[in-house]
Amino acid sequence: MMVETVMARSVRVICAGGLMLGMHSAAMAQQAADPDTITRVEITGSSIKRIAKEGSLPVQTLTRADIEQSGVQNVADLVAQLPSMQGFITSSASVNGGGGGVQTASIHAIGTQYTLVLLNGRRMAPYGTGSAVNLASIPLAAVERVEILTDGASTLYGSDAIAGVINFILKKNQTDLIVEGTYNSPQHSGGKSSNFSISKGWGNVESDGFNVQVSYSHDEQKELNAADRDFAKSGVQKFTHNGKQYATWQTSINSTPANVEVVTANDDVVLNTDLLNKNNCTQANTFSRSGACRFDYAATVQLLPELKRDSIFANGTLKLGKDTTAYSEVVLSKFTNTARYAAAAQPLTVFSTDPVTGVKTVNNNYIGAYNSSVAPLLASQGINAADVTDALLYYRGADAGGRTDEYRTDAAHIVFGIDSNYAGWDVGASYTHSQNKQTDKALAGYMSGDKFEELIRTGKYNPFVSTTGAASVLAAAVLHQDLDKTKSKIDVVSAHASREVFDLPGGAAALGVGADFTKQKYEDTPAQIAIGPGPGNPGWTDVEIGGGTGSQALDASRNNWGAFAELLMPVAKDLEATTAVRYDSYDAVQKHNVSYDSTGKVAPSGKLGEDVAKATYKLALRYTPTQSLLLRGSYGTGFKAPTMNNIADPLKNAGSSNAFPCPVKSPDPRAVYCRPGSSEYGLLDSGNPATGAGSLKAETSKQATVGFRLEPTTAFSVGLDWWDVKLKNQIRTFSQDQLFTNPTLANQWIAVYADPIQKSNVLVAVRAPMNLASSHFQGVDWDTTFRAATPIGKASINWTGTFMLKAEQDTPGVGTEKSIGRFDSYDDVVFRVVSRMIFTLKTSTKLSNSLTVNYRSGYHDKVLTADDAQVRVVNADGSIGATADMDRNVKSYTTVDYQAKLNYIKNLTLTAGIRNLLDQDPPFSVRNSGGGNQVGYDGRYADPLGRTFYITAQYKF
Repeated sequence: MMVETVMARSVRVICAGGLMLGMHSAAMAQQAADPDTITRVEITGSSIKRIAKEGSLPVQTLTRADIEQSGVQNVADLVAQLPSMQGFITSSASVNGGGGGVQTASIHAIGTQYTLVLLNGRRMAPYGTGSAVNLASIPLAAVERVEILTDGASTLYGSDAIAGVINFILKKNQTDLIVEGTYNSPQHSGGKSSNFSISKGWGNVESDGFNVQVSYSHDEQKELNAADRDFAKSGVQKFTHNGKQYATWQTSINSTPANVEVVTANDDVVLNTDLLNKNNCTQANTFSRSGACRFDYAATVQLLPELKRDSIFANGTLKLGKDTTAYSEVVLSKFTNTARYAAAAQPLTVFSTDPVTGVKTVNNNYIGAYNSSVAPLLASQGINAADVTDALLYYRGADAGGRTDEYRTDAAHIVFGIDSNYAGWDVGASYTHSQNKQTDKALAGYMSGDKFEELIRTGKYNPFVSTTGAASVLAAAVLHQDLDKTKSKIDVVSAHASREVFDLPGGAAALGVGADFTKQKYEDTPAQIAIGPGPGNPGWTDVEIGGGTGSQALDASRNNWGAFAELLMPVAKDLEATTAVRYDSYDAVQKHNVSYDSTGKVAPSGKLGEDVAKATYKLALRYTPTQSLLLRGSYGTGFKAPTMNNIADPLKNAGSSNAFPCPVKSPDPRAVYCRPGSSEYGLLDSGNPATGAGSLKAETSKQATVGFRLEPTTAFSVGLDWWDVKLKNQIRTFSQDQLFTNPTLANQWIAVYADPIQKSNVLVAVRAPMNLASSHFQGVDWDTTFRAATPIGKASINWTGTFMLKAEQDTPGVGTEKSIGRFDSYDDVVFRVVSRMIFTLKTSTKLSNSLTVNYRSGYHDKVLTADDAQVRVVNADGSIGATADMDRNVKSYTTVDYQAKLNYIKNLTLTAGIRNLLDQDPPFSVRNSGGGNQVGYDGRYADPLGRTFYITAQYKF
């Protein structure tokens, strides 16, 4: 489309006032061959091909140059650097934190489940049944640019784009052979990483009528262990607060040899045979305290797991005619996250509970070792052996090694499509098949319950005493097998069209329409040992020591379709309005297998939940009163259907809770299952399959944005966008803090469960999704840049950030919880301010330098009470004293990165840099929950690597 040179200049002025800090408007990524020609392109957030310029919705774009300037080597780290991102899952969370080998994105702390990730504008298979994508399956080496729409766009993309959209756009039309390699080495031990990629293309679409491109990349990161960093090497860390000395006390009563809680009608006594025999606590990372051996689990965990990724990307474009182009793309990736954490912490019991009658009986596998090792010592503690009603083992499988999971994701993403022009319409259609298979494999540390008990029964191993050569004895019981497999698959057929439809004073109005149909399927297949004894596993007796026996399989599917229309109207030369509407329809979930509740009752296959359908809309305005000023705003609605996991998940053992005082009190009959002090209890999770009035309803949202872009001169520009998101009928479960500390909720959701591993009744919290809450998020995104010519080169300062104004959730029966600048009951933090500032100096075409300052504001740490027993007073002599309340703040976190880019040899680009130039340690935190199992800092919000050197070499042939 040819336009006057004056208009082209005007467009360039508006674009120059766009997003800074390397986040340029999409116009910068599309350049016409003729300087007076503006090409129509599609921009994330609109279905209409139009002149590339800043639109009415805030779209941030990272070009390939911006990606290289960041110094990162994977997509997850790239996304994590953006100030608008909060609340995502990091790789460190896989270290016993529930991350499961997944890395995600989350815009504005609204949540991973509300942030839609696209690949070339198309959906990818999620790692579960929602829309959340494992970023680890996207190869960074193949990414040309990233467009981030920070405004809800469910009217265009569907019901799960409430927080916004991240669109990874892959390279195309490349013909060079490009080889690139990166090596990263922290100054301190551990955590080294490297990357290698090679890509080649053939043919030019415009001149040859085709282009084919293939690329391969391999990257890996070595593990970083807690022992390698002073700030995280122990669960007992001394610190000063308000002039007094305290120490974290994040240790465990599960120890080797086992501590034993001996229960009588009148008292509970915890004892350890090594201490009673005056052998002290001889196992590594254990120490004596109050008659028990305590285990320092934090000393044995990883801060970062080992990561490996292999990816192949291929795409092809074929020109079938003047206006018709066919295309295809294939992305294949294999990603492994090998996470090691503390040895199995497994409560066991000498007295089993009959799951039907509730009667206590002797466990013959443990009683011999108990009678020979523990019973003879009872008299010295004033206990009559005949009075013992229960004896619980707080066992640590240290002799079996640290638990190690290999989380592997195999992903395939295949697209076929065609674009054309017919009767003035830009039209297109595509088919997408995307799937990923995730496997959790036990590599070390987990044990077969049957084999473990057989070793004890036959006297080969005694959990109550220190045993020489125990590791070789237990090797026969250690598991080396798959524990769980999940497969997520989507098939999508979509079509769209757009054209100019009528004239208005400001130009031609354009209409975009489209429709899509999606079939989604999800399979979860736990191993027999993960299912354990029960009606779903007839004849099976074995359990997983250190794991989560009590899983159930799920095989479910669902269809949905949607249609949208978008109308762009240039009302005047300086005023543009856009309206959009969408209708989505989700079928009820079809479950293809049976499952069982906690009593063994069958939950049959068939229809679960209800059909969900809703229309949403978006209104947006863009006003340019002068060439240097852009004003814009939008308002819209959205909705999110319940996921298949929300509805169809069977009852599952979800492991252990955080440590809490017992949530029920005598004379409540459940109180007999309380444990002393602050202890861990069980968790059970399930879906909500109800139909009718009790079924899960769709979440709904209202979103609004108001912003401006101003460039008074070519040397200075500034932009600001205020945004607001309100969610109703939000599908959540009550948090652990709420369930265990709110008496009303504890009375309703704390239950007695026959644990298959302990073979004893235990207290558990039952968590099921409900339309539980209403949430409100609000904030301001800003960006600015200043450019100047200096005697030594061209300089610029780019600054971008997010200032959070609201992040709050209202839950009936609990109240309103505000999360900004504090550790909330869901164990998350929403930072008030996150920002980045980049100073760049380009001294010649061959050399450029940049200095980046990254900042996160401080926040209120997790509040702990003396009952939590997680913080203790340090006595004047340096010894550890009584438990204490702790209410403190975590300091702000600032790091500085440096990079130099050199192009002194033709076709060779060398990039060298230092991340965390000042070697800043993560800020100290007493948190004992959320994310991974690290202690002393929060691995979700700070980098433990320290000062890290890297070098990248790229050569084009």
